[in-house]
Amino acid sequence: MKIDAVTIFPDYFSPLQLSLLGKAQEQGLVEFGIHDLRSFSTDNHNTVDDTPYGGGAGMVMLPEVWGKALDPLMTHETDLIILTPAGKRFDQPMAASLSTSQHLVFACGRYEGIDDRVRQHYEGKNYRVHEVSIGDYVLGGGEVASLVMIEAITRLIPGVLGNPESLAEESHNEEGYLEYPNFTKPSVWRDLEVPAILLSGNHGEIAKWRAAQAAERAKKNL
Repeated sequence: MKIDAVTIFPDYFSPLQLSLLGKAQEQGLVEFGIHDLRSFSTDNHNTVDDTPYGGGAGMVMLPEVWGKALDPLMTHETDLIILTPAGKRFDQPMAASLSTSQHLVFACGRYEGIDDRVRQHYEGKNYRVHEVSIGDYVLGGGEVASLVMIEAITRLIPGVLGNPESLAEESHNEEGYLEYPNFTKPSVWRDLEVPAILLSGNHGEIAKWRAAQAAERAKKNL
């Protein structure tokens, strides 16, 4: 999978070189391209924003600069993801769907967001455009949200996880349950004991206990 991100803060994406994502790049499973939006500006101040038509607080990111940045990246295999608090909520099914894409482009807005004509233009050219939010809160920009999405998506690509069985038993699986609580050695820590069932060796009963714990967690989080 090829993943591009357009941002005014390229250094935000340095964590992509770490851990599983760093290894995935070494193995050729994922390729990242990080593009500085300001390099597509045409004035001496590298301007990427201006005041909004109709008035209001804040600044809006210029469509011309975004067009110049996105045009060279877009193909009809591309999924363009525009990060915005007004977008569709990101979840595990969306991560699974996007993990099959050949090419993702993340448009990391700042200030009051990107001029909506950018979305309109690429949708009008029959590109796949997704406005996405990672939750009901406001961030300083789309970079953090992009990193969240990239990690959730790429770990679903075959070969990225060291143990593929982890995908079958993790949080937010396809059945909608949260993951059960996990424990490791020692069996007693600060007077807190590991549940006895996990020490029993009875895998059938352990599976039942874990399913009940996962269901209880899901119920508590409603």
